[in-house]
Amino acid sequence: MLVTLEPGADAQAIQCALVERGLWVRKLEGGASVEFWIESQSAAVERDGLLGIRGVASVAVPQRLHPLVDAQPRSIEIGPARIARGAPATVIAGPCSVESKAQILAIAERVAALGVGLLRGGAYKPRTSPYAFQGHGERALGWMREAADRFGLGVVTELLDQASAASVGAHADLIQIGSRSMQSFPLLRAAAELKKPILLKRGMSATVEEWLLSAEHCLVHGAPAVIFCERGIRGFDQNTRNLLDLGAVALLSEVHGLPVIVDPSHALGRRDLIPALSRAALAAGAVGLMLETHDQPGVALSDGPQALPPSELDALLRGLGLAATGKR
Repeated sequence: MLVTLEPGADAQAIQCALVERGLWVRKLEGGASVEFWIESQSAAVERDGLLGIRGVASVAVPQRLHPLVDAQPRSIEIGPARIARGAPATVIAGPCSVESKAQILAIAERVAALGVGLLRGGAYKPRTSPYAFQGHGERALGWMREAADRFGLGVVTELLDQASAASVGAHADLIQIGSRSMQSFPLLRAAAELKKPILLKRGMSATVEEWLLSAEHCLVHGAPAVIFCERGIRGFDQNTRNLLDLGAVALLSEVHGLPVIVDPSHALGRRDLIPALSRAALAAGAVGLMLETHDQPGVALSDGPQALPPSELDALLRGLGLAATGKR
């Protein structure tokens, strides 16, 4: 925002008033009047509130870059789950990869008993190494849908490429876009044209504004809603693998009023820290958690070290007061 002062106004007093409102200001001089530029990291304030400061002549507000995101529904129904700020937190749980029909049926039964509303699992797996397990593809989608229907769950799975869009759309209730694909705009369009809500993971080096604009792409092309998923951005310390940006969670939730899911499993890749990160995520304003679980993490075909075994998932959800509350 740009705050322009009336001729002869007390610039120092006005600057103090702006700072008291939590604004970072930069004084601009040299023109016909004194102006203050409000930095983007400032607190959220209403234009009318600034116009009420004595000596302020006008307040210029930039055009919204993502009007559809700003106006999207604040309550989103996905299968048996309702995702909204102020509602009980939604839990999305399941394995990193769908390894077999028997595996996903067993996990679906177990998480449904805990009250989890949405079943996650990878049918197509984008792996860093081309030699790692790549998923079972369309067969796995069918296994997930069968398991979810049997136990009253919704399905969350990743859309990896445009060629599989129709198949993923036929089986999933919530279309996941992975962090590597956040700015793959043809893929975002293909996902949006399925007319289903999208779970948009933040790119590993993406700014919040880039994340919001990717969501705007989805809504422009027909997605009914976008749920944001913070999964950790690229940092510099290998001890934490990724940097879980809870500041961004608070910003999107408290200031923009948007639904944010946090994925603590991918954030640090350590199951022993998932409970602490989960508590912090909910405190920061997340509307839910995305958790990896596996009946035998030691033999998992992908991401075993970060997958919660049954006993630990049970203890976590009970400790957070989320057990038996995921279904709506």
